[in-house]
Amino acid sequence: MSEAVERNYDPGDVAIIGASCRFPGARNKEQYWDNLLHGREGVTFYTKDEIEVDETLINSPAYVRATGALDGYDEFDPAVFGVSDRMAAAMTPEHRVFLEASWEVMEDASYDPERVRGEVGVYASTNPQSAALYSSPPDWVSAGPEVMDRSNAWLPDTITSNVLYYLGLTGEAVTVTAVCSGFHYAVHLACQSLLLGQTDMAIAGGVMVRLPQRRGYLWEEGRILSRDGHCRPFDANGTGSVLASGVAVVLLKPLPQAVADRDHIYATVKGTAINNNGISAMAYGLAQPERLSACIAGAMQAGDVAPETVSMYEANGFGMPITDSLEVHAAHLAFGKQSGTCSIGAVKGNIGHAGVVAGGSGAVKAAFALYHRSLPPTINLTELNEEIDFPRTPFVPQLEPAAWQPECGIRRAGITALGGGGYNAHLVLEEPPRPVEREPENRRPRIFTLSALDDAAVSRQRAALSSWLAEHSDARLDDIAYSLNLGRKALPSRWAAVISTRDELLEVLSGDGKSGRVSLFGQERRADLARFRRTEDGLALDSGDEMRDVQALTELAAAWVQGERVNFEVLHADERSHRISLPNYPFARRRFWRTDW
Repeated sequence: MSEAVERNYDPGDVAIIGASCRFPGARNKEQYWDNLLHGREGVTFYTKDEIEVDETLINSPAYVRATGALDGYDEFDPAVFGVSDRMAAAMTPEHRVFLEASWEVMEDASYDPERVRGEVGVYASTNPQSAALYSSPPDWVSAGPEVMDRSNAWLPDTITSNVLYYLGLTGEAVTVTAVCSGFHYAVHLACQSLLLGQTDMAIAGGVMVRLPQRRGYLWEEGRILSRDGHCRPFDANGTGSVLASGVAVVLLKPLPQAVADRDHIYATVKGTAINNNGISAMAYGLAQPERLSACIAGAMQAGDVAPETVSMYEANGFGMPITDSLEVHAAHLAFGKQSGTCSIGAVKGNIGHAGVVAGGSGAVKAAFALYHRSLPPTINLTELNEEIDFPRTPFVPQLEPAAWQPECGIRRAGITALGGGGYNAHLVLEEPPRPVEREPENRRPRIFTLSALDDAAVSRQRAALSSWLAEHSDARLDDIAYSLNLGRKALPSRWAAVISTRDELLEVLSGDGKSGRVSLFGQERRADLARFRRTEDGLALDSGDEMRDVQALTELAAAWVQGERVNFEVLHADERSHRISLPNYPFARRRFWRTDW
């Protein structure tokens, strides 16, 4: 009987089984979470010489030389995806950044796209302005293959279909246009498709690469951008936010299936809701409390979630007294009167306003808060805005990092995103289900595999895995082997080891002696293929002939290293190993930039 049936999970819940992000000051999700937990700000302040805009703007006393920049926004590793350098240069930065993030989210969930059986939908929001600022194409009079290729590399519409094509997947491809609530809308549509059975897994996300990157902005009284380059959510001295870039992607699957498949789960999507203010808005683009309240309440209702069980609220939090006050009022209307307390915060204080992926910065924050059971602080909040009567609401600003100890016994978070044009969106997330207890793993020998495009990248993988092992002393070897063997694409340069203990694995990863452990790399050994049976999915050991000894596994590992396909599903068939999050592929990024067509 599967774990999903045993525990009777809600069929309407959707699991977040993978995550990838890059934001100002953070090149990956681990660094992003560490920055949040330690209250670091990722905004960059430039000198005049570094700014890439007109000098008349730079010299204006109202020009603020600050932005939430994305490190490596102009770099890409095309060879991993089989993309030519010419096509890589034609791709907008957002296409490239989102494609790499989609690769990473599949790896983070330990799914090799080549082994995925079923439909994988891709739903994403991107900034249509970036394509034009990168380089507008000429008015082509031809529609030949070269023109079509360049169009697919440049059009915002194809950012999702490119993921399916270059990762080798099939499914729905939907590019969402919902301005700054785009990430939430993508998740909303992805969850609907999953629950309707139209897709088996879904990649949902958003990407924003503002051009030029080294830029600032003109401060204007009463507008949404900060006077001094710092965003101060809920602060009496807040004057707005800061322009930022970033990418956030999650991999989703219906929760009962994710549990049955022994997936790694960060959090559960309990409910989603979207609406628009329409003509009821106080001013076009400003939050309308009743409509936003209805959206927040709708998401809780969709997930059958009582407001008093939500103990973290990640606000849109522009850092302007009027907008923050309107949002807290709207959330209070949705939550109603309750005796419990709910932590409130806003990530824009850390990274600024990342446009279409602003909601993703808050959603990833909330998912990791649930996973780690910790509440990060809201920074740049020193003097509470008195227009927000927090004591009369269930919300308490999160000023310091803290362990998350909910009064109701379960951790849940609400995340709001607002978009110009009256867009409202809200997600309700819940902590992941507690893992099922398992028998201690045995010390049987196992194959561990790594591969990349070249030997140097394999060496970087070995170093990264070694560091990861040192930081995760409780990780099971059977889970590591299972995730590496089934959750990574097999690339030309290969390394494999056959070992039985953690110490042995650390030893072979470092290359310090072998002491009887087996480590194989490149073409150093030829395997005897005659001893294996061939299946549709590659070479396999005979299940009934006691071939699971070191010698047999070494021969199988050698066959894989020399380029043979191996049926790892058969190898792990008698185990209850779980997929876990391991270090991502070490992209060898190079700069690509278009100057003409």
